[in-house]
Amino acid sequence: MDWLVPSEQLGGHLLVAVTAFLVTALVVVIHYEGVHWLARRYAGRAPRRDRGAMLRIIFALLGLHIVEIWCYGLAYWGLARVPGAGFVHGGHGTDTLFDAVYLSAITFSTVGFGDLAPVGAIRLVSGLESLTGLLLITGSASFTYLEMSRLWRERVD
Repeated sequence: MDWLVPSEQLGGHLLVAVTAFLVTALVVVIHYEGVHWLARRYAGRAPRRDRGAMLRIIFALLGLHIVEIWCYGLAYWGLARVPGAGFVHGGHGTDTLFDAVYLSAITFSTVGFGDLAPVGAIRLVSGLESLTGLLLITGSASFTYLEMSRLWRERVD
């Protein structure tokens, strides 16, 4: 097994892998259920220029993304305290929960400023988070476009 992970580091890597997959699954479910709720909530509205509905949809989607970022941030913060799971290199690392959530936000959004960088097994979390963030953000953009085109459709009588 040393070709994949050194034997002495297997426990930390397994913990990180399980945590990364569980947090990713949780975030996907949160997003799916949130968007599903929004779709049901606004599906019955007659098409018309409804600025208030669009603003509520956009703020709800932003709220979903913030919750998702916090889920990953809590994972970074917790894993950084486990020996063998890795650490975050940078000015502050993950000394505080805010630092972990900041790392999560720049990873989820795929901005990646580079001032914080995961080192060791914890890198798997950032890899899954950036992929998931990309998918969920583009999904939210698509949902927003579809709702906007439906709610703002010109009525032809």
